Amino acid sequence: MSVHATARITAAPDGRGGTALPVLESAGPLALRRTRAAGATPVHARVTVVGAMSAPLGGDRLALEAVVRDGAALTVDAAAAMIALPGRRAGDEPADHAAYDVRLTVGAGAVLHWLPEQLISVTGSDLRTRTRVELGPTARLVLREELILGRHGEAPGTVTSRLTVHHAGRPLLDQQLALGPGAPGGWDGGAVIGGHRAVGQLLVVAPEFEEKPVAPRLLGESAVLTPLSGPGALVTALAPDARALRRVLDDALADMYR
Repeated sequence: MSVHATARITAAPDGRGGTALPVLESAGPLALRRTRAAGATPVHARVTVVGAMSAPLGGDRLALEAVVRDGAALTVDAAAAMIALPGRRAGDEPADHAAYDVRLTVGAGAVLHWLPEQLISVTGSDLRTRTRVELGPTARLVLREELILGRHGEAPGTVTSRLTVHHAGRPLLDQQLALGPGAPGGWDGGAVIGGHRAVGQLLVVAPEFEEKPVAPRLLGESAVLTPLSGPGALVTALAPDARALRRVLDDALADMYR
């Protein structure tokens, strides 16, 4: 049996200079826990997604919604990687694809750091993910996405990933990536991933980028920083493995604020 579940987070100012979580609703395999990093302040609330079961499997329909109200600050991370697994089959029928939707709303003067762990695409899996972001005019966002193509020594499954971002009601970014055996031909060629197993991107939106955009530049041999038409900057990166990919994205984020 497939799982249909939507988890929800709402962050709001607590009236004392910090951020409260009036809604923290776990669902299905998406267990949400309020956590606190060492040295963190109550201004920035933190929620960690803890996988309660193996997911997503073929046929699953999972969603995670986060609303950061005006003036609030929230970090969402994860305790472990998400693993896309093959679905159950009925007789000779192929398993249905899995779907994972993320819907983020960030109000005026609010801050969201969306920092999940890697998504690992397992042989035989078929996952379609979509992330939709609505940003207020003075919102700040740091959003990281990392995809690992297969576990060690195995071929990947199929992943289709779309990211759509609107800022102050206007489009800021809309892009889609399809990888794996179910993707259009050429996905593993030199024009796309060139044999790399780790693919990632880092989106940063900040009001100061409107007047002073970041400069486009290469970040090593297989990563690039691109300013967007608006208060945003996008890093896209390829790497041989998850550790190298994370290092590139972390260094890029630090470099933007030097």
